[in-house]
Amino acid sequence: MARTRVKHLVKSNWSTALLVCAKCSKRLDGGFGKKGKQSLAKALRRQFGIKRFRKSPVGVVEVKCLGVCPRGAVTLVDARDPGNWRLVPAGADLAVLADTLGLAAPPPSYQSAE
Repeated sequence: MARTRVKHLVKSNWSTALLVCAKCSKRLDGGFGKKGKQSLAKALRRQFGIKRFRKSPVGVVEVKCLGVCPRGAVTLVDARDPGNWRLVPAGADLAVLADTLGLAAPPPSYQSAE
């Protein structure tokens, strides 16, 4: 079998990646954001001001199913700490979640950039 080399690399500014279970989010049918109608991934992207995916300070990625399936919550995995998964209940305060994860909101100059 011939070895293949990776020829192309794509850079990102991520300090970490947050993996959000899409199946849990779908079962909740929202539950986050100001009106409680956004998925956790979308609400986190808004919380961190993510507009340009690769250039954002944090990556929020929805994955198929993580297999935990909590009731009334969404499973979240921080890539910096893959041994501890978090169950985020519907309506949770995202500022507190960001603080718990050790992540800060982006500077105002980043939020206004498009």
